[in-house]
Amino acid sequence: MKRVFLLGVALVVCGQVNAGPQINVGTVYDYLDGEKSTYLKRVFNSGDSTAFVKVNVLEIVYDADGTSREVPVTSAADGASRNGLMASPARLIIPAQGMQGTRLLYMGERDRERYFRVRFVPVVPEKENDFVVSNEEREEYRKTLSAGVNVMTGFGTVFFVRPKSTRYDTVINDSVGRYEVRNNGNTVLVVDEFKSCSLADESDCGATVKHHVMAGRVFAFDKEKGREYRFKLVEGERKQDFKVVSR
Repeated sequence: MKRVFLLGVALVVCGQVNAGPQINVGTVYDYLDGEKSTYLKRVFNSGDSTAFVKVNVLEIVYDADGTSREVPVTSAADGASRNGLMASPARLIIPAQGMQGTRLLYMGERDRERYFRVRFVPVVPEKENDFVVSNEEREEYRKTLSAGVNVMTGFGTVFFVRPKSTRYDTVINDSVGRYEVRNNGNTVLVVDEFKSCSLADESDCGATVKHHVMAGRVFAFDKEKGREYRFKLVEGERKQDFKVVSR
């Protein structure tokens, strides 16, 4: 069994017809290296009207049995600052065919790796949303959207905050019928573009999958005769191509 925890990506959809604002957040997995404290995330709007986007941050916490929970980011013990990730600004006004960025800032200790869900959700601006627009602008925007049925799609990305002293220690065990990638380091590594293909028929391939292997965990698969397994092992900036053949 694969002992690797996959961090899912949420998709939020409102409406039914492709019109209005259409946002794109680029990559859905982002990584903050140990020597950095900020990360610029760009959000694009390919739609035909302005996008008002709220940015929400939750921490992903894993229990001992591997199940995950999403919890609010808490304040530090002194109550003076946050302990975790924050987005600034947390509300974006993105013109049609335009782009805006939010800076993801991490505050707190970096003795272990932490994981966060960052949600980018388009909304209709209301007074309680804290978007700085006039009542007239708000009503005009609402009328523009109500002229048709609109789809406003939001994305939930995953943000990895690596420890300050990042250490990679990957151990590979290639036995007769099984292949294992063990992460003995202190930060996540990625088994990217993993694919299984038949040696007899190159068109007989499984889906291409990305696996995140967290510290202390193992990614493994049983080798079937007559198949070839390909993947990239990504340790931060370092990438290696692997090919495993089972005859």
